[in-house]
Amino acid sequence: MLDKLTALERQYDALMQLLGSSEVQTDPSEYRKHAKALSEIEPLVERFREYRAVVRDIAQTEEVASSGDADMRELAQEELKSLTARRDAVLGQLKVLLVPKDPNDEKNVVLEIRAGTGGDEAALFAAELFRMYSKYAERQGWRLELMSSNDTGVGGLKEVIAIIEGRGVYSRLKYESGGHRVQRVPATEASGRIHTSTATVAVLPEAEEVDVHISDKDLRVDTFCSSGPGGQSVNTTYSAVRITHIPTGVVVSQQDEKSQVKNRAKAMKVLRSRLYEMELRKQQEAIAKDRRSQVGTGERSEKIRTYNFPQNRVTDHRINYTTHRLTEVLNGDLGELLDNVVTHYQSEKLRDATAVS
Repeated sequence: MLDKLTALERQYDALMQLLGSSEVQTDPSEYRKHAKALSEIEPLVERFREYRAVVRDIAQTEEVASSGDADMRELAQEELKSLTARRDAVLGQLKVLLVPKDPNDEKNVVLEIRAGTGGDEAALFAAELFRMYSKYAERQGWRLELMSSNDTGVGGLKEVIAIIEGRGVYSRLKYESGGHRVQRVPATEASGRIHTSTATVAVLPEAEEVDVHISDKDLRVDTFCSSGPGGQSVNTTYSAVRITHIPTGVVVSQQDEKSQVKNRAKAMKVLRSRLYEMELRKQQEAIAKDRRSQVGTGERSEKIRTYNFPQNRVTDHRINYTTHRLTEVLNGDLGELLDNVVTHYQSEKLRDATAVS
């Protein structure tokens, strides 16, 4: 690890020298490229230099601790405790910084929630999950745009798709993909028996056109009359759009807008993100063959979390984490839960990175 950090420091010094050259300063594109590379390794180099400084201080203090009078030795021993703790903390920070960055972490996300088994109760649960993520997005200062929804008429959602935009959205929500389960007594249950219902959540990094190339010849676009709220023009104008990606069979429908052009643009956003996620999953599954555990391969049938109403409990089965704050969690207070999930998988990645190095 220290050899890798030393090499990064040499690279940092070379980039600093390069950025100061007249040749790079007169070429904006070259300057931006090298400045970006510099900014990516700068935190590591700063921490590495801090680590070496602390190690030097420890060596000097150890000399004092082994010589001099009793008072000086006592002071040196106290200082050593503080310096050792600081060294260990900086070393921990370095290890975290060395974990390979997920290039999608700063992307916006396409959030898809679908009711699973459980009929109306599953649809009500899907609506509660959507509200939970909406509230969390609001707390984070993110922007949520509803793309499409299919409601049951009794407050439930069969399916809902939204885009969440903001800083680091994917880095916080990427581990939410999977099966979510609710256990509670439905309002219509006369005998008081607890029912179990499910909903699936998919969190896709929003793909730009440069991420996924989609050829027009691979698309079949159908238009049809919208159904649902929207005024008199809903059932008389062919504004709804259904796009089929022929090579993969992925189908996306959009009808929330009155404009066919807007519906098509929204549908293409969702299609692009689904195709991008499919490619990511292929890559992750290839890596998973050589590793004990992989995060984010996103098997959506996998049960990742249970929301138990009688016990006011939320349990994340992947990390064996339980909190008895179900009401707060469903009101968007997801910080503590997500922190634990992200920390767990960061530790997994750190262990893999350390093993490789």
